[in-house]
Amino acid sequence: MKRKYVAEPYRIKMVEPIRVTTKAERIKLLKNAGYNPFSLRSEDVYIDLLTDSGTGAMSQDQWAAMMIGDEAYAGSKSFYRLEGVVKNITGYEYFIPVHQGRGAEKVFLPQLVTHEGMYYISNLHFDTTRAHVELAGARAIDCVVEDCYDIDHYHAFKGNFCIEKLEKAIAEKGKENIAGIIMTITNNSAGGQPVSMANMRKVKEIADKNGIMIIIDGARYAENAFFVKEREEGYQDMDIIDIARETFSYADAFLMSAKKDGLVNMGGIIAIKNNEHLYNLCRTFVVPYEGFPTYGGMNGRDMDALAVGLMEALDENYLRHRIDQVRFLGDKLRDAGVPIQYPVGGHAVFVDCKSFAPHIPYDQFPALSVTNAIYLEAGVRAVEIGSLLLGRDPDTKKNLESRMELMRLTIPRRLYTYDHLDVVAEAVIHVYEHRNELKGYEFQYESPILRHFTSTFKPL
Repeated sequence: MKRKYVAEPYRIKMVEPIRVTTKAERIKLLKNAGYNPFSLRSEDVYIDLLTDSGTGAMSQDQWAAMMIGDEAYAGSKSFYRLEGVVKNITGYEYFIPVHQGRGAEKVFLPQLVTHEGMYYISNLHFDTTRAHVELAGARAIDCVVEDCYDIDHYHAFKGNFCIEKLEKAIAEKGKENIAGIIMTITNNSAGGQPVSMANMRKVKEIADKNGIMIIIDGARYAENAFFVKEREEGYQDMDIIDIARETFSYADAFLMSAKKDGLVNMGGIIAIKNNEHLYNLCRTFVVPYEGFPTYGGMNGRDMDALAVGLMEALDENYLRHRIDQVRFLGDKLRDAGVPIQYPVGGHAVFVDCKSFAPHIPYDQFPALSVTNAIYLEAGVRAVEIGSLLLGRDPDTKKNLESRMELMRLTIPRRLYTYDHLDVVAEAVIHVYEHRNELKGYEFQYESPILRHFTSTFKPL
């Protein structure tokens, strides 16, 4: 009988024991954490799907590469090895390492904000990107396709820019007030949804016509390239690396949290196509924010691990299994009637908590309620992607209502087995069957910036 899903393209060489807690223990642990899953200790989590950022397993070749790491403060050999790989993949002239994606945003985004009243336009800004846009003195505008919000509807590229929204935003705000266009691939807040090459090409035409820079927020660019190969006509016979290279040709800069498709636990990238002035500005600011430009917040050994990981993440066998694991969990939930963003994206299953718990209003955070319930049920940690994450209007300070209230079940790379995902599915299905018992939450302490990370709550 033919397998429906793809077996692991690796063998397990080392194991880490994980602790199983009782429900009585988890009730106390969650209360002590202020009902915020971020504040749980990892040792108190059975299956950790909080994030795929830096949580995956590195390969034997990456661990071997760490042994030759050059820890020189300036001019490290590890830097030049990593620089060669980044230039090979992107075709860009300039590269600066940073400690993670937030470091890249902190250094890069303010350089394009040259006066008051400026905007960044994205298909959908993720939380840290939106925060750094606002910290830079600009405002964020989202222009994702409307299909993104139709959870049950199949659309091969729900992460796409809506071209009409994009052109309207540029016309209304004025092209001189657009700091840049951020192309998020895959589109995390949309449900890990991919962006088509045709859409990127059209956005590039619009940007060039208006003299606006395009920045790829490409933490998961390799996964996006796999979806293009799988779903977009004309790409089925292309290698993943060549699809990635075409992707980068439609942008002017590339910011990356390498903790995702770099397959490392820490690291980030700023790559600039050919703008020497912008490169020099970023080099200037990377020194006080991150470190000397040839290490930028990274150890030499981590740069060598990243140089290997970037190439491993472009392996089609790895990507097929990676995305298949996400599909496996999504199919389990959808078959049981649990509402999810369909089709599933590249790194996570996004559960539609607006449909899951319609009796909980947006400002009582239905996705947080569902997230906490699955921890109590099975020790599974997930994360809210909804009105809690969206935060407050930066000007009026009013709670913003997200168009989607999602719980993200984020699959770390090369870490868990299909059996682990079975446990996750059973927990979510059980909570769904008892969804009418769920209650909302209110703040006990609200952090003023990126509040979902450090705020505390109490159940209503």
